[in-house]
Amino acid sequence: MPLIPRMDRIAYGGDYNPEQWPEALWTEDVSLMREAGVNLVSLGIFAWALLEPAPGEYEFGWLDRSLDLLHDGGISVDLATPTAAPPPWFLRRHPEAAPVTREGLRLGGSARQSFCPSSPAYAAASAGITEQLARRYADHPALVLWHSHNEYGGANAYCYCETSAAAFRNWLRDHYGDLGKLNDAWGTAFWSQRYGDWDEIEPPIIAPTTVNPAQELDFFRFSSDAHLAGFRRERDILHRLCPGVPVTTNFMLANCKNIDYWKWSREVDVVSNDHYLQAERPDNHIELAMCADLSRSVAHGRPWLLMEHSTGGVNWQPRNLAKAPGEMRRNSLQHLARGADGILFFQWRASRYGAEKFHSAMLPHGGTASRTWRDVVSLGESLGALGELRDSRVAADVALLWDWESWWALELPWRPAALAFRDRQEAFYESLWRAHRTVDFAHPEADLGAYPLVVAPSSYLLSPAAADNLRRYVAGGGTLLVSYFSGIVDTHDAVHAGGHPGALGDLLGLAVEEFAPLRAAESVRLDDGRVADTWTERLELRGATAVASYADGPAAGLPAITRHGRAFYVSTRLDPAGTAALLATVAEAAGLPAAPELPEQLEMVRRRTGTTEYVIAINHGETGAVLPGHGVELLTGERVADGLEVPAGEVRVLRENPR
Repeated sequence: MPLIPRMDRIAYGGDYNPEQWPEALWTEDVSLMREAGVNLVSLGIFAWALLEPAPGEYEFGWLDRSLDLLHDGGISVDLATPTAAPPPWFLRRHPEAAPVTREGLRLGGSARQSFCPSSPAYAAASAGITEQLARRYADHPALVLWHSHNEYGGANAYCYCETSAAAFRNWLRDHYGDLGKLNDAWGTAFWSQRYGDWDEIEPPIIAPTTVNPAQELDFFRFSSDAHLAGFRRERDILHRLCPGVPVTTNFMLANCKNIDYWKWSREVDVVSNDHYLQAERPDNHIELAMCADLSRSVAHGRPWLLMEHSTGGVNWQPRNLAKAPGEMRRNSLQHLARGADGILFFQWRASRYGAEKFHSAMLPHGGTASRTWRDVVSLGESLGALGELRDSRVAADVALLWDWESWWALELPWRPAALAFRDRQEAFYESLWRAHRTVDFAHPEADLGAYPLVVAPSSYLLSPAAADNLRRYVAGGGTLLVSYFSGIVDTHDAVHAGGHPGALGDLLGLAVEEFAPLRAAESVRLDDGRVADTWTERLELRGATAVASYADGPAAGLPAITRHGRAFYVSTRLDPAGTAALLATVAEAAGLPAAPELPEQLEMVRRRTGTTEYVIAINHGETGAVLPGHGVELLTGERVADGLEVPAGEVRVLRENPR
């Protein structure tokens, strides 16, 4: 089924804000959109104050005219509920709905997302404008997609006001039912925290010292669920009044720690994601690939929509670097290669005022005389030639376990060392990317049977169900690689019984006698020459065998890397070369076919549909490279007999023909 049922092409366009411009420009906008190949725009995302200038008073005329103009120009609309930015009248009438920080500071309303997600007043107001939009535009021929809110949890992830406190207590009652069960789960015998009444419980506000970590974890879950309730409220109104039009909201995968997107992915009709290049990173194309793979994985392998990215520099990084010639095209087609069936930008026309006026756009301040505009038109032509990729699927070799709850728990205070969830995720991902392996991400409790190799980079929090799932996976013939400080606690941040790594000790055939973190500038050597830093462990083997041992450091002479049947364990933070060597060993043990022999800078991804296979090759290097293969190069129509030249900085897409 197509990503957006009412569209027959790859979606291309971006956020369009006609309300920011004189109406005389709107006809020019539509004409330029057609020139650029734009076929989808997101409309009305921050227009609440113009649509409802006073409570219950609506002005839809300008939106009517804009929708009609776009439809007449052949451009479809992703119509937004404008609920991410309540109008000024809302907080004036409902000051109690303002968000409050952990320190007790009430935040103002001169920005977006200036509301408490648990506020009844906000719930009523947001439902009201959503219902008005749905009733008015349900049958408009331009409408192909609903866009609920914008970046849930981006600026108001947590609220600590009295309304949130009461909602948190209600959430806890629903989840535990009995106060005694909560006390047991939170370990409240520690530090005299045992509760005798639900009303004694407060959110984890600033306290004299660190707060109960189980309380923190449940507050994170509650907060993600509070935003999800807001999405469900709007989605259900849209489904009821406008059946048949899918509803999405833009995720912030890989960068947003606050939302459990595995849980959210089951609630949206279309997975959409925003991604902005980390401009100062020399390997930012690898981080982009990781985020695109995570987007596809959260979509359960189905195509997804890139809702926002940038044509050039953004306005909120420390240094907002412009993209080099060809970089915007590579970024866009890299997302397409990894499963996106739509490429959208923020935004269509660069703003002249407001907080984002220096954010790049499809139509920049310099207008159509700019290189950016020429690149936008060229990209539209390319996407028009690649339509047959729609609804194809990406083939992956390896699964990396990714769990937002483990991210939350790992980075709470008072751990043996300051470990970062994304550090090992990115390290293992980068090594697999450089080895030309395609990666899916998976929840630890998901079905892993399709993957010969599964890597668990940051599974500090691991539920008993997840541990059982990994045992079944290995017993069924799968190969598992686990990184250090995994399987340590359960879903309440309580240490698993029986010592470390409690949830995985039997599977890995070892015990961690003691964690032995290293000093900031300290490193250790392994007896096979590998180098590591940050973390070591004193291991006791209980059935496992040593693959490599520590040559020096606090665990000198003890195993560093182990194997127990098809389960491998690495107890230290290997450098990139050591990580690559380990993954090569484990991939061989898993029986993975040899990775293609390609230049490292040549990224290659396969998309498949039926019996047809497409190869997307992206050259991130400064010299040309040859992609082995034969078929038809889609962008040029050229028949390739044996090997396709991919110039430096370019992208080629090949439809392979079986010999």
